[in-house]
Amino acid sequence: MKFAVIVFPGSNCDMDMLWAVKEVMGAEAEYVRHDAESLEGFDGVLLPGGFSYGDYLRCGAIARFSTIMQEVIRFAEEGKPVFGTCNGFQVLTEAGLLPGALRRNESLHFICKTTPLKVVNNQTKFTSEYEENDIIQIPVAHGEGNYYCDEETLKKLEANKQIVFKYEENINGSLANIAGICNEQGNVLGMMPHPERAMESLLGSEDGKKFFASILKNFGKVSV
Repeated sequence: MKFAVIVFPGSNCDMDMLWAVKEVMGAEAEYVRHDAESLEGFDGVLLPGGFSYGDYLRCGAIARFSTIMQEVIRFAEEGKPVFGTCNGFQVLTEAGLLPGALRRNESLHFICKTTPLKVVNNQTKFTSEYEENDIIQIPVAHGEGNYYCDEETLKKLEANKQIVFKYEENINGSLANIAGICNEQGNVLGMMPHPERAMESLLGSEDGKKFFASILKNFGKVSV
């Protein structure tokens, strides 16, 4: 399986993402610039964390209009896997590929630490290698990770089991402790925590491995 790691001006977790899927998981992966016009030859898209375009408007609001995003949207509509972490999650909401929005942390402070997450839906193609209600240790690093949506959207997310990860401790004020959601089709997922930073016990956690293993098993040509 070959992944495109999208690089926007201001991305700073693109190297982490490439290392995780290529060096640790053994999949193919290449950087693709924000101004590229094609994703031909790729099987999946990864939107890394960072501060695309400096977050000078809203997080992800400018990146959403990058040339490559039309291809990312096409990918999603064709049912191919699209994953965004942190700033990538923000870009996905701005692009309308996921509902809701990410606001300033309730504390108004940047949060950078490893935090426990509950896997509330292990029936997705991104989480099938976890057990239901697993508590996993995944780092966060964000200033605007406070997930919000209206009441109608929340009910829809709950009814469709689109809420995939929840914070054990609500660190940023997110509605219903939401840390990650998927689309109705189950091929687009966004989360604020960074599974690509939880790939080695030396770095504090290997709990991100099962996330990428799930993608490779359910979407890919690679047997994990």
